[in-house]
Amino acid sequence: MQWFAGSALAVLFSVPLASGMEGATQIRMPCPMGDCSAGVSLNYIGEYSLPWDTQFDGIPFGGISGLDFDPATGHYLAISDDRSQKAPARIYELAIDIQPGQIRRVDVVRTITLKDRNGQPFAAGSVDPESVRRGPNNQLYWTSEGSARAGLPSVVRVADNNGAWVKEFSVPEGFAPTADRQSGIRDNLAFEGLAVLPSGDLIAGMETSLRQDGSIARLTSGSLARFVRYDARSGQPTAAYTYPVSPVPQPALRSPYSNDNGVSEVVALDDHRLLVIERSFASGYGATIKVFMADIAGATDVLHLSSLANTNQRITPIRKSQLIDFRAMGLVPDNIESVALGRAADGSEVLVFASDDNFSVHQKNQFFAFKIEQRPH
Repeated sequence: MQWFAGSALAVLFSVPLASGMEGATQIRMPCPMGDCSAGVSLNYIGEYSLPWDTQFDGIPFGGISGLDFDPATGHYLAISDDRSQKAPARIYELAIDIQPGQIRRVDVVRTITLKDRNGQPFAAGSVDPESVRRGPNNQLYWTSEGSARAGLPSVVRVADNNGAWVKEFSVPEGFAPTADRQSGIRDNLAFEGLAVLPSGDLIAGMETSLRQDGSIARLTSGSLARFVRYDARSGQPTAAYTYPVSPVPQPALRSPYSNDNGVSEVVALDDHRLLVIERSFASGYGATIKVFMADIAGATDVLHLSSLANTNQRITPIRKSQLIDFRAMGLVPDNIESVALGRAADGSEVLVFASDDNFSVHQKNQFFAFKIEQRPH
């Protein structure tokens, strides 16, 4: 979660380049997973942050958990994971000025309040927004992570350009939380990412495994997260694939000795290749952020498989290859939960990442930008 300080206009300020960045600004992956037609080349542009207590028209800015680019306006949409507790569930429209070599500023253009099926702002605790993508006809696709504790399923919803309810997609079988905790989503570990494929289908990515699919990631083992494919018109799931979340990369260094790793966002490069953010946190160390190229082509459809942990079926998971490790570049990322394919002021294509500050004085609203020199289309 996250926040702003200011009134009708919020402006990002520059953060000095992290030490160790000299000479480490270019990232090249010529043949990911042995496929030289899918090469990627990026150049690091820069980092900017907003104060944790920033406000816009009296509404706290923060909790940025999803980010997308609208080519019609040149603006970005940033969804807050505030559960209608600090202000009604909302999306911010942002003007992000990315120039060669720097992010110059970010202005908040407007706030979009998300509405329930009765046309009212969502009640406190009834929704947990996590990702947003621009769809056709000015519609907004967004995910709510739900609440296993409260018995609320994780869902994909559709809103119009002003946040009004349009429809809700069907929940796949086995995803609804159960009172005995033997199956379904885990609390706060459900639909965290959302991608719109050029074909129009959606991919909704789980942060970690369903209860019946095995354990969450540990220091010595990863987890199996389901990525659900939806038909956007019908709202029905048509397939699901298994994404192998990596083991937790860093042990905790101090009490409470907690650590984790999971998927925090996905974005489509083409009809079968995605970029996937794996976000890890270890107490006393901080966040580790890695970005992978993932390919769903050839992955086994597990939509109707009741359990990944208890099956004799042979499963081919989503293939993946690491593209970015923020810390290996000398950067110090916070809680990166979102990414968008956008445009810089000169028209060049960029990747923009944003963090969720959890509305905490100890965290940041960070924005990182990379110029895309080459990628699959």
